[in-house]
Amino acid sequence: MTLIHFAILLPVIAAAGIGILYRYYKKIHLGWFVLPIPTVITIYLFTLMPAVSNNQVVHETLDFMPRVGMNFDVYIDGLSLLFAILISGIGALVVLYSIGYLSQKEKLGNFYVYLLIFMTAMLGVVLNDNVLMLYLFWELTSISSFLLIAYWFNRERSIYGAQKSLLITMFGGFLMLGGFIALGQITDTYSIRGMMAQIPAVQESALAPLAIILILIGAFTKSAQFPFYIWLPDAMEAPTPVSAYLHSATMVKAGLYLVARFTPLFAFAELWVWSIIAAGLVTLVWAAFNAIKQDDLKAVLAFSTVSQLGLIMSLLGIGALAVQTGAAEQVFTIATVAAVFHLINHATFKGALFMIIGIVDHETGTRSLKKLGGLVTIMPISFTMTLIASLSMAGIPPFNGFLSKEMFLEAMFAIGQADFSVLADAAVLFPLLAIIGSIFTFIYSIMLIRGIFLGKKMPATPKTPKEAPALMLIAPAFLTLLVVVFGLFPNVLSGSIIDPAAMSILNISEPLNTEIHHWHGWDSPALWATVAIIAIGTLMYIFRDAWRPVYRLGSDAFTLNHLYDQGLIYSRLGAEKITDGYMSGYIRSYLIYIFGAFVIFSLITLINTDISFDWGTTAPIALPDLLIVLIILAAVAAILITRSRMVSIIMFSTIGFALSLLFVFFRSVDLALTQLAVEAITTALFLLAFFHLPKRSGNAEPRGFKLNNLMISAAVGIIATVIGLAAYSNRLFDSISQFYIDNVYDLAAGGNMVNVILVDFRSLDTLFETLVFAIAGLGVFVLLKLRVNKEGENKFEEHP
Repeated sequence: MTLIHFAILLPVIAAAGIGILYRYYKKIHLGWFVLPIPTVITIYLFTLMPAVSNNQVVHETLDFMPRVGMNFDVYIDGLSLLFAILISGIGALVVLYSIGYLSQKEKLGNFYVYLLIFMTAMLGVVLNDNVLMLYLFWELTSISSFLLIAYWFNRERSIYGAQKSLLITMFGGFLMLGGFIALGQITDTYSIRGMMAQIPAVQESALAPLAIILILIGAFTKSAQFPFYIWLPDAMEAPTPVSAYLHSATMVKAGLYLVARFTPLFAFAELWVWSIIAAGLVTLVWAAFNAIKQDDLKAVLAFSTVSQLGLIMSLLGIGALAVQTGAAEQVFTIATVAAVFHLINHATFKGALFMIIGIVDHETGTRSLKKLGGLVTIMPISFTMTLIASLSMAGIPPFNGFLSKEMFLEAMFAIGQADFSVLADAAVLFPLLAIIGSIFTFIYSIMLIRGIFLGKKMPATPKTPKEAPALMLIAPAFLTLLVVVFGLFPNVLSGSIIDPAAMSILNISEPLNTEIHHWHGWDSPALWATVAIIAIGTLMYIFRDAWRPVYRLGSDAFTLNHLYDQGLIYSRLGAEKITDGYMSGYIRSYLIYIFGAFVIFSLITLINTDISFDWGTTAPIALPDLLIVLIILAAVAAILITRSRMVSIIMFSTIGFALSLLFVFFRSVDLALTQLAVEAITTALFLLAFFHLPKRSGNAEPRGFKLNNLMISAAVGIIATVIGLAAYSNRLFDSISQFYIDNVYDLAAGGNMVNVILVDFRSLDTLFETLVFAIAGLGVFVLLKLRVNKEGENKFEEHP
């Protein structure tokens, strides 16, 4: 295992130790023991930055399941390094923040174990070169985020939000796996680098559109794009450190990473490019519009996050045009740079805002805008950080959000003027949607500043407001500082991380030499768009009471959330109805399903398989063999026609004893003795069990039921016989029996071949078979102890 593999797995390895430590040591806040882990990983990743900045890559391979092409291949370029630094760096700040936010009375062991598992999962997603391993870590992010969102599992809304996020993101991830498999079929490799080397084959394949659709669904569900965004607002029921980590800097960015990573492979397809642009712009506008009507501060930030993710997604779509045109259009290249830059900016200002909202909730006891206001003099530090982060989110200079927002607007104006036949008369929609979304972004940003800190002080807060302790202020203060630094000195990031990441997306090796400026000249359409956004946004905020009634239009019955809820209800009812239809409670019905399926699938296989029968290899049938078969047939016939259970049990035993006699004739004395013992015990158990059963006659069944049983029984017998003869006549390998004959005594020093095979050669099989019997015995014991009372509740007897 290499150092980078160890760095990826370090959090999940540490999670085991943290869980044990928490159980026996609770004097010091557990977060202090967790903090060094992401800190060390971040420092290590920064040591890789000089090499990556010089267009070098780190590529390490670790065999995991090589026969199926599933290897733990790590590939670090500018794009993966950027995401990895965000994951570990923001993770360290979140852990530091959580030390002040979470009380030691909470179940901190659970929290930090889940957080560390999630950290490993995210690092595995962004640093993997193998799509199958990427999928494994991808779904691990869904599982660990489910645990984090449901951390306060005694709250109904927490469970609801966790379930919704799990269902939607894992649904998308499963479809994404289908896209990966399709790509593997096209390129005969599961390595992303290997796929990139076969772009012409992907272009010519008929499976490419299917792979594009499935992978985009996976990306859109994870990054909360319309219409899959509905899980993210409900996920805000998680503790604020979780929201700050998962939903502003890491998990929701996984979909963006997926799109960015596969853009060089799929940029040739209009389906890829315009789906990303359209989904991004619709998400930007819709989520920003819905953020304004929210009263809960975390709900505002949730819709804000969805909106900002849409902005970045649309920029990645425009950047795909640069790949498609060979970077002939400089502005499309700049769109990719803007996507990377805004990715960083969003992590800084949104991470800070989430933490500040957590401070407000922690120190006032509420997140409702209706109960907040006038806190500027009480919480001046939090106000200052909120002011800077919110203005950056609104796109106001001189903060970093303004720079990337300007680049976004420039890209939208450029694509609206470009000569693409697919645009035709709709070209004006791109800059228009960008401006509308930015206006709503400006409004909810101002709403946060004024609603919490300005205006009249509200006396209705559950707790007496006060400024947060220094421990909770350090992390948001650091992120706020980055907002200012990256705004004033944006080019400090250009050569070191932005350009390498953009070059990875564009699949080019020539340096971009990007220079980011605040001023683009009076003739820049983005400048006047920003002026219009601020002016219109200010007026709309002032007169918001005049147009806010628009949110009351329509009905909840037409919302995506209602559709999701109804879908769950009806899917459950449908599943119950279907299940009740075939789960009759009768074992005989289940045997019919099993045997019927066996007959159908076996018959299909036999029809589609070229088989032959070699009768020359079969042994002759002797008179004793024939007599034993006739005895068995007579016993079976007696079982079918008798009305007596006693006779049925005796005839059933007769069949077993006849088989034992058959084994004797074949000189398998061990099998004969085993069969005799089993038959004796089985007969005794049948006699004991049937004594307590109600007296019902098997002949009372209708004739149609018996006819179906006869047909299935005959079909099973014929199919089993044909399969046996076919397998005996079409051997693909030599029999292993000669190996045992030659080696049993020499290798195991045993004279009884059957015993030696069971105890030595197949000892693990025997051990696990014994374990299966033990588990079955425990199940029987539990059933015997279980009692159901009149109300249908399960209870266990305290005494046998």
